[in-house]
Amino acid sequence: MVKEIRKLGIPDYIGIQTEKAQFWGKPEQGSVQTEDVEVTVEQGEENDAVMLHAKYSAVKWVKLHWNMEISSNARIFADEWERGYGNMEWKGMNPNRMFPWYFLHYGEETKVVWGAGVMVRPGAMCQWLMNTKGITLYLDVRCGGAGVHLKGRTLCAARIVSREFSQCTVFEAARAFCRAMCPDPVFPEKPVYGSNNWYYAYGDSSQKEILRDTDYLCRLTKGLENPPFMVVDDCWQEHHRLEDYNGGPWRKGNAKFPDMKGLADAIKERGARPGIWVRFLLNEDEAIKPEWRLSHNGCLDPSHPEARAYIRQDMETICKWGYELVKHDFSTFDLFGKWGFQMNPLVTSDGWSFYDRTKTSAEIVTDFYQMIWDVAKEYQVIIIGCNTIGHLGAGLMQLNRIGDDTSGKRWERTRQLGVNSLAFRLMQHRTFYDIDADCVGIAGAISWEKNRQWSRLLAKSGTPFFLSAVPDLLDEEQEKELAGFLEIASKQEIHVVPCDWLTNSCPEIWSDGETTETYDWYEEKGMEFDYESIRYTMMQYAD
Repeated sequence: MVKEIRKLGIPDYIGIQTEKAQFWGKPEQGSVQTEDVEVTVEQGEENDAVMLHAKYSAVKWVKLHWNMEISSNARIFADEWERGYGNMEWKGMNPNRMFPWYFLHYGEETKVVWGAGVMVRPGAMCQWLMNTKGITLYLDVRCGGAGVHLKGRTLCAARIVSREFSQCTVFEAARAFCRAMCPDPVFPEKPVYGSNNWYYAYGDSSQKEILRDTDYLCRLTKGLENPPFMVVDDCWQEHHRLEDYNGGPWRKGNAKFPDMKGLADAIKERGARPGIWVRFLLNEDEAIKPEWRLSHNGCLDPSHPEARAYIRQDMETICKWGYELVKHDFSTFDLFGKWGFQMNPLVTSDGWSFYDRTKTSAEIVTDFYQMIWDVAKEYQVIIIGCNTIGHLGAGLMQLNRIGDDTSGKRWERTRQLGVNSLAFRLMQHRTFYDIDADCVGIAGAISWEKNRQWSRLLAKSGTPFFLSAVPDLLDEEQEKELAGFLEIASKQEIHVVPCDWLTNSCPEIWSDGETTETYDWYEEKGMEFDYESIRYTMMQYAD
């Protein structure tokens, strides 16, 4: 591989938008200023920093534009704001397409991969636009849906990373670029794998059934050096109401889960490691004061110091029970009121703000992740983010659920969301964190033929492997195959990558560099389609 730094340099134009005015200017010595607001691009040896200073204006956007000729004879990849929704792929030039966080440009004639993006944990929500005449970087520095009041503070909105790669595969270049954006990832000490019963129980479970699942998991993994995790999913919390409410309080279980510490101990006694799911920001505890809540949806506002202390206590409670893995979920939707596929072009709507108006949304989200990570480190607990923003969480979580839910009911959903997310976020595995492409749902509705392939690919990808299996549903031969996949996953020594991802959004050809396998993702009778099938599309601009 040949790697070169390709700095974008000083932009040709810099734009500033406050709550009262909009300004475009040509920078002088890397800086533009309007009234009390100044934007400066500080050039470094490898990466350039975008610095924003404002005294009294409420700033919403900073925009940087570079004029340059860009070949349209290329394949271009864009990441997502948070999870993948089955839409990730390499495409041709599209001037209307948004690129959250970073993009990759592959010249089909030159065989050169060019990546441009921002370092992880920036101070702004960052997205790019590209056309044949140049690129634009939009930095959303709002606080929720309102301008941020920096009050004389200088914000590092982003550190721009730009690299070129040649004499390597496109996948190798993509991984190397992710490493360049994340110099400080954190990983679990041992490979993480195991079970959670969501994709057959779907929240209708009990302490007794969790222990039955644990026994089954321990039988499948008997004799393995690295014990599996048994994760207690949504179902255990005090106010859980099936198909109605899945929020807190989070400080004790319900009638079906009378002893949460005892459950963690029982999982350990059986030979597995206990994990748990939680949705910190949705909580109907009457002790929570109205001012701790977000104005647009009533969820907890992590920028409020008392709400923050409350959430921290929830996290500490779970850790003290003895759970060794915590999966926090809905941690983007509950802040911004949108799913990732709805965030085009804005991650949230105007008209509301966080409690702390002096910080940007990106800073508040990162601080929230940092607080959870600080408690986790104290108790030596593994963090999985779910519906989290990976570019803000890299370095603050060991695992990230990188796609929307797979299924135990409909194969099409697993194929659409699981395979696509694994293929197009695999470059982030062991560069940002360990990626979790979600579960194998074994509940009788999906054929073992398809689930066998999904299991095999997950195991051989070298990423965390979780199953949701009705105990004793598989026959003896199928159980033997599943146990073999779990053994591979317990070591994570094999690492296959997609070979046809440049032209196929559901890659079928995967290789570890020595052997190549082709997977058959499609039903013989044609694709499943009914009224419950979901095909996510990006929201368009409003009129």
